[in-house]
Amino acid sequence: MRKFNEMYVIGIDHGYYAIKTRHFSFPAGIAEYSHEPYTLQNTLEFGGKFYVCGTGRQPILRNKMENDNYYLLTLAAIAKEIKQRGGKTECSVRIAAGLPLAGFGREKKPFREYLLRSSQPVCFKFEGIAYKITIEDVKLFPQGYSAIALHSELIQNEPSVLLMDIGGWTVDLMRLDNGIPNAATCRSLELGMIRCIDETKEQVRRDTGLSVTDAQVERVLTGKPCSMDEDARNIIQKQGRLYTERLLSATMESGFDLKAIPVVMLGGGASVVKGNVSEQDSLCRVFALIDDKVNAEGFERILGQFSDGVGKSRPLFMFRPNLQNEEHRRAWEILQAVPEGQKSAFLVQVILENAQREELETILRRVLREELKAVPSQPVPQQEEAIPQEMMGFLGSLLEEE
Repeated sequence: MRKFNEMYVIGIDHGYYAIKTRHFSFPAGIAEYSHEPYTLQNTLEFGGKFYVCGTGRQPILRNKMENDNYYLLTLAAIAKEIKQRGGKTECSVRIAAGLPLAGFGREKKPFREYLLRSSQPVCFKFEGIAYKITIEDVKLFPQGYSAIALHSELIQNEPSVLLMDIGGWTVDLMRLDNGIPNAATCRSLELGMIRCIDETKEQVRRDTGLSVTDAQVERVLTGKPCSMDEDARNIIQKQGRLYTERLLSATMESGFDLKAIPVVMLGGGASVVKGNVSEQDSLCRVFALIDDKVNAEGFERILGQFSDGVGKSRPLFMFRPNLQNEEHRRAWEILQAVPEGQKSAFLVQVILENAQREELETILRRVLREELKAVPSQPVPQQEEAIPQEMMGFLGSLLEEE
């Protein structure tokens, strides 16, 4: 989330299984109460009613705009991010959100209107704290592509790559040619992690009589420890492999030859599928972005790079460390130790101090020029663009006035 005076840009990924922001991921379920519930934790008070957000998951909707649930979850996500940043509870917000590229043109306008709404500011309470939020604008970007734009190193030197965004209900596929989506190749398969988890729970119930939970299944599928009957654990692990085989087969049937082009997996199911890919699949190459919040971070950073929120061009600096490099790793550890909200000031101070040192070095070089002639000069490394220009050009074309 980026702050512009009393303006915040907040990236939100409205998933079927979970709502993700840059710092949070919580289930997309919501429970309504006509009275104050037993706890205010994760509780939204809006329009005279109380809503506990993040309770399980809601029924699958063909259209997320069928009811107010995703709007209410959006308010909860905004409140969480503002509190995380120590921001003001009375402020303006610009939402950066996403849609599958396959239905981007069809859903862009109604989803923007759904989130924007006409009654501003929006007054609500979250966890007992009152908020007065003016949602000034909503910008939409393609899911998956926004995440890979932040990790362009994964597709560097690859003329064609398949992007596989494994979400809660759908798996969105798109082929990138020279970093740009090929619109004719976009597909959306109803084979997301919700189907995998539901089928796995049913298989465990059939074979063992046990009723395991979503959380237990998800934990075992991702290879994390969990107290569980060994027979149930084995069934879950087997189902993970069967799900992977089914997804790879459906992808091939959709026209993507996974033995010919590399694939980048992301989304909540990326770790499950990547962990179940075996040598017998003979895939070309598989990369995985495990962080399920990467889409939300992508939306936010891209909007921040396009604009500073008041219509002025704003450059973006992004430090992408190579953790195999000892100096990069040490620099990253130092930066991570700086408190949230102070990192920009810290970097500014370091850069200015470095500039002052360079001025002193320039004077010394002038004095010792003759002695330094024998020392070969080293080229000054140039800061890479956070996102390649061709990607920014494509994304910019999606930001035309709605």
